[in-house]
Amino acid sequence: MRGQVLLLLAAATLQAQNSQSGYWAPFKEFPRDFLNDQKAIWTSPVHTSKSEIKWWVIFGGATAALIATDKKVLEQIPPNSGAVNAGTAISHIGAAYTILPVSAAMYFGGTHWKDERLRETGFLGMEAIADAYVVDTVLKAVTLRQRPNEGDGSGQFWKGSAWNSSFPSAHAIGIWSLATVTASEYASQRWVPFAAYGLAATVSVSRVLARQHFPSDVLVGSAMGWFIGNYVYRKHHNETLKGWRRVFDHVSIGSI
Repeated sequence: MRGQVLLLLAAATLQAQNSQSGYWAPFKEFPRDFLNDQKAIWTSPVHTSKSEIKWWVIFGGATAALIATDKKVLEQIPPNSGAVNAGTAISHIGAAYTILPVSAAMYFGGTHWKDERLRETGFLGMEAIADAYVVDTVLKAVTLRQRPNEGDGSGQFWKGSAWNSSFPSAHAIGIWSLATVTASEYASQRWVPFAAYGLAATVSVSRVLARQHFPSDVLVGSAMGWFIGNYVYRKHHNETLKGWRRVFDHVSIGSI
């Protein structure tokens, strides 16, 4: 995981601001934007308004309910079953070695073809993934949750390894951050949000089927990926590119 994060951060220097020209001009903007993103993400609970508290309560309640039933859910998926094999295969779609090159391809392709929307999707996609993986790495190190195949299979917290912690799901947080940026950029083409979110949901479920994560790991990873992708798009989107009214546009995290 740490290797993936380092690789991601190195590649994420490709992030760009709006309509800057050239392949390499955006490099200088990334460190500042990335640090500002991290500050906003980590301090967002402090800035939560009263009207937004209900979303945190709902999210926290759903997470707690899933944690309480995680072991029972995983017991319904026998090891070495067809579901495990299918989940493992699908999981590759959400790995860092897949979503990062996809984002880079959109960036370079958009720059080459002078497609500003595709270019920005690649920029913001890489930034969102970088933000998401840093958050994921920190939370894994703090929670130290065992994976389904460790210990007694109940996913105990503070019993696992910082290098292999289960909570939250890195695949889920990464692909949901990219999917949200992509869906936001291309919402006028109705099939894109459905495809982006549908793929993200499929990958998230696959992590449970593969017995690599518990449902609560996936829920938290997916929700945080969505919020991070939404924040990055709202913060850095080029307003000269006609945008759209996002699903749940009224929902935010604190001041972001």
